[in-house]
Amino acid sequence: MAPPVTERGLKSIVWRKIKTAVFDDCRKEGEWKIMLLDDFTTKLLSSCCKMTDLLEEGITVIENIYKNREPVRQMKALYFISPTSKSVDCFLRDFGSKSENKYKAAYVYFTDFCPDSLFNKIKASCSKSIRRCKEINISFIPQESQVYTLDVPDAFYYCYSPEPSNASRKEAVMEAMAEQIVTVCATLDENPGVRYKSKPLDNASKLAQLVEKKLEDYYKIDEKGLTKGKTHSQLLIIDRGFDPVSTVLHELTFQAMAYDLLPIENDTYKYRTDGKDKEAILEEDDDLWVRVRHRHIAVVLEEIPKLMKEISSTKKATEGKTSLSALTQLMKKMPHFRKQMTKQVVHLNLAEDCMNKFKLNIEKLCKTEQDLALGTDAEGQRVKDSMLVLLPVLLNKNHDNCDKIRAVLLYIFGTNGTTEENLDRLIHNVKIEDDSDMIRNWTHLGVPIVPPSQQAKPVRKDRSAEETFQLSRWTPFIKDIMEDAIDNRLDSKEWPYCSRCPAVWNGSGAVSARQKPRTNYLELDRKNGARLIIFVIGGITYSEMRCAYEVSQAHKSCEVIIGSTHILTPRKLLDDIKMLNKSKDKVSFLKEE
Repeated sequence: MAPPVTERGLKSIVWRKIKTAVFDDCRKEGEWKIMLLDDFTTKLLSSCCKMTDLLEEGITVIENIYKNREPVRQMKALYFISPTSKSVDCFLRDFGSKSENKYKAAYVYFTDFCPDSLFNKIKASCSKSIRRCKEINISFIPQESQVYTLDVPDAFYYCYSPEPSNASRKEAVMEAMAEQIVTVCATLDENPGVRYKSKPLDNASKLAQLVEKKLEDYYKIDEKGLTKGKTHSQLLIIDRGFDPVSTVLHELTFQAMAYDLLPIENDTYKYRTDGKDKEAILEEDDDLWVRVRHRHIAVVLEEIPKLMKEISSTKKATEGKTSLSALTQLMKKMPHFRKQMTKQVVHLNLAEDCMNKFKLNIEKLCKTEQDLALGTDAEGQRVKDSMLVLLPVLLNKNHDNCDKIRAVLLYIFGTNGTTEENLDRLIHNVKIEDDSDMIRNWTHLGVPIVPPSQQAKPVRKDRSAEETFQLSRWTPFIKDIMEDAIDNRLDSKEWPYCSRCPAVWNGSGAVSARQKPRTNYLELDRKNGARLIIFVIGGITYSEMRCAYEVSQAHKSCEVIIGSTHILTPRKLLDDIKMLNKSKDKVSFLKEE
């Protein structure tokens, strides 16, 4: 069989596991099956394979389990679903009685642990129709080759809302997240040492304890009847308030900038070219996207036209040869040329759309934001009065309220809080009374907005010698954390272990001259064996995702994988922050009772 369409890190690992645990498990030569998915497994499969991959596995039709379907009684059905009441009830309706069964037989695969109550319900109703019933332990979305999400954006509200009525739901959310994180570790075949950021909130500590306990239970006995010890990996769990600056700053690297400034939904970019409306999906199957997504917009604008010229000149050089073999080669390459040029046009349009927004209003904002975030200007001189830096933005009528709120927040973060009087004055002068909770509610994330006393700012790594653009001087905190973790420089008081006996951490890959380096297939698969897994409670930014790739590239001995409840953009985050002190009726993702 041909390899899956993507051979990119986490996506590839997840696809291989699904292929082995699901498709190879129920394969029968020459037999075609119908596949039933729920909303979560639809996202999961879409993230790691294409329809052509499923066709190769003998899947002829894919259906949504929630929708009404015509029976196909001569065919067997493969159910790949989440262990929830909703999905199980839909499955049971398909096998109500032998005369009414929609399919010949069922192969059922759950993403993770199926509660006894649901399992017994299935057993009592239609056990004779089921050929397989297994749990495969993949309850996360491999968003990119080094990025995963739990696909639970509502967790943000329940983890950080101060509403007392949410306490029991928060516990259930934490339990569910811990189970999902364990499936990330299991899929990577890691039993990591678990650490957490100890302050200012206790969410990270609680979640870390839950994950550690569930890892112990999961790895208690493996297939050979042996306990699996800790592997040479670390899992760091962090509350979202650890770096508020990176969540609201305007980023000028291509991916982060595009998702912030343009209405990209579900990774789909809509654009207009040659008088026609078109759509393009921004994904890792597009090699050009992978090549340019983390580069500064200025570099992207130079690079894409160069690539277009290269392709055009290659095409012209081939066209100049009139021999039969040359023409045959040209015919073979034509679809490739067309595909390459289409990708270039997509990314050129994307870059130009970003720059149109940038030139309109964002360019002037960026210098102010960098000065406020860093407390120094482009020349490295200390900003003496942050309010004088902020005022021009607040007085500029071309900036919308959201951008002004982002600037006010950067002013407050930069000074590590302000006074109630000053905050009231800012809110009143900017006329953002209706959105003032976008600022005040950061306190629920442990970020000082109006602190009782002045607090010291955390010390940052000196990066003044690193080459960068003047409007992109800020480095996300997560990069400092990743580098310090790999070099074993994290303070054990600030980053305590949950694990009783974690494996000796050697993220930097340094080997003693006396020590023989061990080699096994896993270590070969991931260069040198060390893995740093990060989980942020409440969303990660595209700039933080970029850091995982940059640090992995710089430290060849360690692969960094970053994940969260969801991926956030500044505007969506501010809307979520605003809702924290409001009541919310229902959680969308908790497993139904």
